[in-house]
Amino acid sequence: MSITNFPSGSPANNSITKVTVPALAEMKRQGKPISALTAYDYATSRLVDEAGIDLILVGDSLAMVVLGHENTLAVTVDEMLHHTRAVRRAVRRALVVADMPFGSYHGTVAEGLANAIRFVKEAGAEAVKIEGPRVELVRALTEAEIPVIGHLGLTPQSIHRMGGYRVQARTTETVLKLKADARALADAGAGVLVLEGIPREVAADITADLTIPTIGIGAGPKCDGQILVFHDLVNLTFAPAAKFVRRYADASALLRNAIEHYREDVEHRTFPSDEESYHLPEAAKDALAPARESVEPIHALRKA
Repeated sequence: MSITNFPSGSPANNSITKVTVPALAEMKRQGKPISALTAYDYATSRLVDEAGIDLILVGDSLAMVVLGHENTLAVTVDEMLHHTRAVRRAVRRALVVADMPFGSYHGTVAEGLANAIRFVKEAGAEAVKIEGPRVELVRALTEAEIPVIGHLGLTPQSIHRMGGYRVQARTTETVLKLKADARALADAGAGVLVLEGIPREVAADITADLTIPTIGIGAGPKCDGQILVFHDLVNLTFAPAAKFVRRYADASALLRNAIEHYREDVEHRTFPSDEESYHLPEAAKDALAPARESVEPIHALRKA
């Protein structure tokens, strides 16, 4: 069966309620945890969506886990648009959020707005995510009817300024600054706030202080929801896992074993089998028999 055909019983054939930013706010009010996960292509995002995940982030982490870069800074707008389109084609229920890559909103507000519009108009994103306390940009995007996901704490696009991937907000001064930035983003119109790499106590305080949902990654259990990178979840990163990562499966071992088994079958000529091969109809086989018999002695002579 082609992967583009939704099987019977899948969400595509049932009555489903589309997840939106207001729906996530309602989940916070009801105390219902929000599940979020990254995805970068049609196949994985379809699996993630059918598993009932509420928010799918087309993260700029694809620079590392899909494209092989050392950090997230190298990925381009066009590459992010390409992957966002693929994800959007697969998703029926989850909110699709596109990460705006480094450089796409670091100039003027007008430039950031223009790039955000591309993600919504050209790629089908239902919200965009930006890093840092960029209050003016969040306000402009909100006024342009583009839902915004904020991102504070350990912001990977700031890796050079931070001196690496380090836990943030560990002093009184930085904690107070983070809390003020979170309130400012919410007041400017951000619909959700990602908190990454901060002490759980700080994340809990921010979550309790804000009316918008918080999504944690390395921020403890008191956020309104949690997000992980898909490749971390299933051990496809080829690197030691961060402290906050829980691996739920070992897809690396599964895939490696399958590939090695396939190679062995090819080398031993056990793949493909007769059952996995196509055959001539009997009439065609009989008609071609004289021609085949005239060729076979030549082959036999070459072997001799």
